[in-house]
Amino acid sequence: MPQKKNNIKNTLHNRLSVQVSLNGLSFLVTNPESEEPVLFVEKNLDHSTTPEELLMDIETIVSNNEILNTSFSDVTVVYATPVYSLVPAPLFNETKASEYLKFNSKILANDYMAHDVVENHNIVVVYVPFMNINNFFFEKYGSFNYYHAMTVLLNSILEREIYSLPKMFLHFQKNNFDCIVLKNGQLQLCNSYHYKTPEDFIYYTLFCMEQLQLNPENTPVVLLGAIEKNDENFKIAYTYIRNLTFLDAKMYNTKSLGNDESHNHFILKNA
Repeated sequence: MPQKKNNIKNTLHNRLSVQVSLNGLSFLVTNPESEEPVLFVEKNLDHSTTPEELLMDIETIVSNNEILNTSFSDVTVVYATPVYSLVPAPLFNETKASEYLKFNSKILANDYMAHDVVENHNIVVVYVPFMNINNFFFEKYGSFNYYHAMTVLLNSILEREIYSLPKMFLHFQKNNFDCIVLKNGQLQLCNSYHYKTPEDFIYYTLFCMEQLQLNPENTPVVLLGAIEKNDENFKIAYTYIRNLTFLDAKMYNTKSLGNDESHNHFILKNA
């Protein structure tokens, strides 16, 4: 479990951001007055788990870290889960939230439906948060904010990208990646794919490009998240895609994680 900690006694103004996925957990404590993180804890899981098992992991991490047992000026929890759907805001009906998910995802009758609004873009993200985890954070810290990871990703990208030509963003997590395509600053595609091999990943990516009539030779493709220049996903992507770059986090004012690459942990840094 990687852990980075700075000894900063004054925690009154610290912010806590937590990313929850079925494959792992990340905690980031930052102080707005300092450029360095106060605490960073990450736990990666070898297999997909359940909300009940995730809660036990969260309780263990919190109990073992003194800083996580202090008060925070702001607490944000982000759910990086595959059960979500995007709905145009004019068509969204909160009383029928489950209708937007049930045809593409397996949901239970007692699942709680939540939604976020992507400001200024008339997009609603509908998803299922883990209420047992929400209850834990409420009991531990009081009121807090929670969002879906796609909301954070879209808010960050759409607010800063005014590129007129088509542009693709590929955000990587363990065994999963998100594909976002913009054109004229508007969202053309937003989808998430589960993959096991680099061949799976490039198949889905090239299929998206084919369907949107994007040319792999010249379409800008921006990489972020859990991908590096020396890993197999990058190598196979570069075999087929020529205009391949890593996201320049400087234009996003993302938080620092010390030696962490600026495009890594993008959602956690921008939560």
